[in-house]
Amino acid sequence: MGVLGAIAKHLDTIIGPGTMLVYPLYASMRAIESPSSLDDQQWLTYWVLYSFITLFELSCWKVLAWVPIWPYMKMLFCMWLVLPIFNGAAYIYENIVRKYVKIGGYLVNSHYPESQRKVLEMMSLDARKSVERYIDRYGPDAFDRVIKAAEKEARKH
Repeated sequence: MGVLGAIAKHLDTIIGPGTMLVYPLYASMRAIESPSSLDDQQWLTYWVLYSFITLFELSCWKVLAWVPIWPYMKMLFCMWLVLPIFNGAAYIYENIVRKYVKIGGYLVNSHYPESQRKVLEMMSLDARKSVERYIDRYGPDAFDRVIKAAEKEARKH
């Protein structure tokens, strides 16, 4: 069999922990420290999906023991979820989870004035993120001017 055969046979035990645990832990800590919430979404979604995979694996271990390629399938799927080139976890969140799961209203940061919080709460998550970036860049007064202009335009029609 040789060294290469042994490495190929145990590839999942060599690469798996680094791909499925070490790198995601490191990236999650970086996401916590970054000001952006987009990377938080990627890593929170990854950990939720990884938890589901682990629960599935624990529940179905007797069946999975008969599937010799299961560890490799799990490793490839987790690599797709983790690697920045794919951002699979964010993809799954945006295209599957968000469409079918609505958990309560979206919380809006309390440092916004009441009038701005009301407007932000009515927006979709994507729109709210864009508006929050606008407020961070140009300030709350600029957003107030946009709201007043929109109200004025709405009254015309």
